Amino acid sequence: MRQAEVLYKKETAGLITQLDDGSFVFRYHDHWFNETDKPAISLTLPKAQQEYQSKFLFSFFYNMLPEGSNKQTVCFENRIDTKDHFGLLMTTAKYDTIGAVQIIKMDV
Repeated sequence: MRQAEVLYKKETAGLITQLDDGSFVFRYHDHWFNETDKPAISLTLPKAQQEYQSKFLFSFFYNMLPEGSNKQTVCFENRIDTKDHFGLLMTTAKYDTIGAVQIIKMDV
């Protein structure tokens, strides 16, 4: 199992987990959900107390990944399998992302 905090404008909004079977779970933290002024991180992941589950990396997070030669370079330099989308996400989305969302790997 691997986990990462999901930050929105540098505030912790939720937690994404890759389970041992390769599937994914995303859940908003209670404090984020309870504050009415805090937005959903994505239209595809509306603010709810439920856990979102997927057999694959959620499309919102997948679309944050580098592509093409950039992906190849990042994977080579960081020794990440090109099919390890979650590992790539945790490596690349912790610094400077295009949007307001960052992904910070947690030690489990």
